[in-house]
Amino acid sequence: MSREILTVVETVSNEKGLNPEDIFEAIEDALVVSTKKKVYTEQPEVAVRVAIDRATGDYDTYRYWTVVADEDHEMPACQLAITDLDQKEWSIGDIKEEQIESIEFGRIAATQAKQVIIQKIREAERALVADAFEPRVGEMMYGEVKKQTRDGYIIDLGDNAEGYLSRDQMLPREQLRPKSRINAILYHVNRENRGAQLLLSRTHPEMLSALMQKEVPEIAEQIIEIRNVARLPGTRAKIAVKTNDHRIDPVGACIGMRGTRIQAVQQELDGERIDVVVWSDDPAQFIISSLEPADVSSIILDEDTQTADIIFSTNDQLARAIGSQGQNVRLASELTGYKLNMMLEEEYKQRQENESKAFIELFYDRLEVDQDLAQALVDIGFTSIEEVAYVPVDTFYDIEGLDDEAIDMIQERAKDVVIADELVKQQNMKEPSQELEGMTVSWAYKMAQKDIITVDDLAEQAVFDLEDIEGLDSETAGKLIMKARESWFDE
Repeated sequence: MSREILTVVETVSNEKGLNPEDIFEAIEDALVVSTKKKVYTEQPEVAVRVAIDRATGDYDTYRYWTVVADEDHEMPACQLAITDLDQKEWSIGDIKEEQIESIEFGRIAATQAKQVIIQKIREAERALVADAFEPRVGEMMYGEVKKQTRDGYIIDLGDNAEGYLSRDQMLPREQLRPKSRINAILYHVNRENRGAQLLLSRTHPEMLSALMQKEVPEIAEQIIEIRNVARLPGTRAKIAVKTNDHRIDPVGACIGMRGTRIQAVQQELDGERIDVVVWSDDPAQFIISSLEPADVSSIILDEDTQTADIIFSTNDQLARAIGSQGQNVRLASELTGYKLNMMLEEEYKQRQENESKAFIELFYDRLEVDQDLAQALVDIGFTSIEEVAYVPVDTFYDIEGLDDEAIDMIQERAKDVVIADELVKQQNMKEPSQELEGMTVSWAYKMAQKDIITVDDLAEQAVFDLEDIEGLDSETAGKLIMKARESWFDE
């Protein structure tokens, strides 16, 4: 049988291009299974190994045990207690084995070996395909529709390679027929043993980039660079381009003479409308370009939160910017990476007024300044207590009649509030002002600085503990403490 094993290994290796070592291992595994079924039918946990001589095809079979510590319970047939062995020769974890009679490489063993070999062939073939196509992920593939499945299509890519185009990766109204030829992006290579291996898409943004590169020589030659793509597959798309040669108009080059280049791409994508946008380093200019054909009146950016307020002078321009079913603004937002808030000038002015009122109330209540000073703080751009607390002193010099002493006082108050807010946040508890009648916001935060956070905290204080709180007299402090202690008598 030794010659038969060598013949099997040689034949399969030549036909399937497998490593002979993989085939030898498959035959060894098959012989182990056959041995256990024939010799150890009632002891499936027995450990067996088969070793084939790679030169002669002869093989030996061994039963082996793992040496373990002595256990109270009965051990499986693949283990030996170290107390049953000479402990001078053996240690826990050693493998003890003895040769047993080998079974013949007959029909049953050959059948099992065949099944193992077939599985290894499939694994090897999938590995070869994965190795060949993984570097090509993101590349456009050209293939022929081979057959339709329940959820998609098998695409023949040539050289015995097949891709899978699922319905959710196809354009919305797209219908394919056998033998028709299509372009699709390879977006993933599946190395698992189940499922389609080469996954294709016609909806990924890279599909548009690849088609533009095919139709526009300047892109292929890297004279024009594609910076970003946003798509609503089959409906509309925006592509941001930048020229590396100032003599070339990137939009004109992409559109082509009488629109021939862009029309070829649109035809491939089932009529998907494509807007070509000039990319800019300036986010505001890039956003304005991405919203064309709408005419933007003004734009306010917040680069920290990646949001932008876009203001329009008329309803007509606002409607153009939003687009049918919000397509234009949605794609512009995806293309630029900014959340875009669209509004008319009247809406923006009203929002500014509302925000100003809120900020004035904030400074009036929390900093204990009068309405005029609160208004002045808002007018020079303050929108939070933190800003008032920590900006340079000269920022306040634009406020008429405010001297250095007054500025120091305002900033000290602001710092006190910031510290108290942080303390309350860390404690994750309510301020006393939210629960006690007669408590002011100012007193509550000053108490928080003294670690008096809850009503129970206040109830445990004496009047003299609160005497350094500005504006809180002894009589009022006593009333607040007694109010806090009411819960003690209700229990």
